[in-house]
Amino acid sequence: MLKRVSRSFYLSLIVLPKEVREQIGLAYLFCRAADTIADTHILPPTERQQALNVFRHQFQLPNFKVEELERLSQQLLPHQATVGEGALLQSLPACFDLYTTFSDADQKLIQTLVLTLTKGMDMDLAHFPIRGAPQAVRALPTPDDLDRYTYYVAGVVGAFWTRMHAAHLPALQGCDIEELCQQGIRFGQGLQMTNILKDIAHDFQLGHCYLPATELTALRVDVRALQGPETLSRIRPLLDDLVLLTLEHLDQARDYICALPKGVIRLRLSCMWPLLFAVQTLAAICQSPDLLSPNVRVKISRGDVYQTMLRSLRYLCSQRAFVAYYTHLRQGVVQCLSSKRCHHL
Repeated sequence: MLKRVSRSFYLSLIVLPKEVREQIGLAYLFCRAADTIADTHILPPTERQQALNVFRHQFQLPNFKVEELERLSQQLLPHQATVGEGALLQSLPACFDLYTTFSDADQKLIQTLVLTLTKGMDMDLAHFPIRGAPQAVRALPTPDDLDRYTYYVAGVVGAFWTRMHAAHLPALQGCDIEELCQQGIRFGQGLQMTNILKDIAHDFQLGHCYLPATELTALRVDVRALQGPETLSRIRPLLDDLVLLTLEHLDQARDYICALPKGVIRLRLSCMWPLLFAVQTLAAICQSPDLLSPNVRVKISRGDVYQTMLRSLRYLCSQRAFVAYYTHLRQGVVQCLSSKRCHHL
């Protein structure tokens, strides 16, 4: 099921320690199901919100209600764009059956994750009620709203990820778990900010804009004209600031990985991959002249993905080599920002 609904996360999941693989895999499926509910755009926002509340309520009951999950599946199934999403909705009772076999502590961690992460979906439904309507596009109001959104939908995952591993891997007992959780939150926010920046044009077509309205107004840019041919140069200062903010988040991700004991090889590997992919994606974002074009999807090549995965095996043996490579990639992003800024001036 995971392979069908997430190609990128599946890469990290298959190398996770077996002690946490099932819990984290199931937690991802729950979050993916919530996202599917919130994104069923053929339904009015009020119906999506009600459906999301029904799903969320299952985690607050002593025993989940199979009949409520089945009604939810019947309501949403005809409107799913992919077979994988439909199969996931139909499998929710089985997912909750597995959930009940976990320890109370593991169930509590998953519950906290789902209830917090879905607050980000509440923000989406509140700020972007008309999905698939670029003519009605709206922006998140302020940078604080953006920070809160990235915490809800991704930062909380970093804390969950850390606490779940700490509960099951004795090698982490000597670590400062609270510090790791704070770094994990920034890790998640950095990955989400990378996604937001590379998907500006795609989100615009859905009627979404995660660039803060206050910052766009300061640049005298109307969000409805975001895809105009001259707009990229006008919002370049804002994009540069957001890329630098994302790098600050990812620096915390680097520190997170460096703080992990060398013996937790699978955990280190599962964290290295998304970090290295993200910083390479930031470079592609900075270099793209078509970032705002709806016909262009910014991403790193499959060859770069495989090369990074191969390189990472060496970095498991040498933390210095890992930090040096991350620094090299990071400097490439900063240099690209500098050259763009000089060209703009």
